[in-house]
Amino acid sequence: MSPLLEAMRAQADEFVAVRRDIHRHPELAFEEHRTASLVAERLAGWGYTVERGIGGTGVVGTLVRGAGARRLGIRADMDALPIDEASGVAWSSAHPGVMHACGHDGHTAMLLAAARHLALEGRFDGTLHLIFQPAEEGGGGALRMMADGLFERFPCDAVFAMHNMPGVPQGHLVLREGAAMASSDYATITLTGVGGHGAMPHHAADPVVAAASLVMALQTVVSRNVDPLHAAVVTVGALHAGRANNVIPATATLELSVRALDRNVRALLEQRIKALAAAQAESYGVQAQVAWRPGYAVLVNTPRETAFAREVALDLLGPTRVTLQGPPLTGSEDFAFMLERVPGSYVLIGNGVGGDGRAQSACMVHHPGYDFHDDNIAVGSAFWVRLAERFLSAEGPPPLQ
Repeated sequence: MSPLLEAMRAQADEFVAVRRDIHRHPELAFEEHRTASLVAERLAGWGYTVERGIGGTGVVGTLVRGAGARRLGIRADMDALPIDEASGVAWSSAHPGVMHACGHDGHTAMLLAAARHLALEGRFDGTLHLIFQPAEEGGGGALRMMADGLFERFPCDAVFAMHNMPGVPQGHLVLREGAAMASSDYATITLTGVGGHGAMPHHAADPVVAAASLVMALQTVVSRNVDPLHAAVVTVGALHAGRANNVIPATATLELSVRALDRNVRALLEQRIKALAAAQAESYGVQAQVAWRPGYAVLVNTPRETAFAREVALDLLGPTRVTLQGPPLTGSEDFAFMLERVPGSYVLIGNGVGGDGRAQSACMVHHPGYDFHDDNIAVGSAFWVRLAERFLSAEGPPPLQ
């Protein structure tokens, strides 16, 4: 075990307590006032210059050492989800209907643990920006922070983030160059026909039949329009129509989730879904209206920064605990927007596979039984310390010109 990892494990209990405290007091997107205060007070106590209220409830702590020109950003997310917790842990949510079901409490604790070590013992030459972001869970907190001048006020030559991943051995690091997480868009398709009596369908224009046909037709978008070597998802998650078995309703509504790992495929999906909706509606004598809501972008890890993060991971953990090029994920993450502005990389840390008495850590994120694996606080914080010290030194990649 590396001396740094041993040092971070020696102080881990304090940050396990912090993590569990945050877990017990979860806050939804843009409501992370208690969590933001906890973060800001600790950073200030360790000597960071702290700015609060960025993008609503975001916090940035800055630490400058020496006269080095390099500037590094590391981001952690803080928000919880609107889920009733069923993990059974002693530190379960004290707020019904709100839960840290994605491990953002752990991400925050990992970065805080690294922040203290870097403030008290860190050896680097340059500027370190620690970014604690609100509203990752669909709220677009990254965009809000950027609109509030995040990278103008806190310039970064590179930015990194980390997320836990159940199903991967605890503490195992997974890296990936290129497209790593999918875009996520949302569509509402409203089919409008003519309602009528269920016994006399010839006097109506039935949007339910049109909706059923459209659901099946949408399955061909990926199978027949997208290159088989590219991943894409079109899911009809909801279909709302009618309230009685003998009444043909005037409208039917479909709710879609649309995901892609390529920007061109993302555009193709929108084009084909709109065209299919119009064509299917016309064939059944009804009208279609498509409301398209763009969500998160494709998350693309840049080559140089990912290669650097791989070196750090291998140096810290060795080759048996690092996956150099993991598979892409069809989940989405608004860190993608930061990577559209600044080069960087998004790293995964295994949250466990079960069988060790910690069934909650092997439970998939966004599940009411999930819990973050506390042993990751030492591993994740050690990775951040090593990455920051190496980036902000002669060993790190050169700053962008």
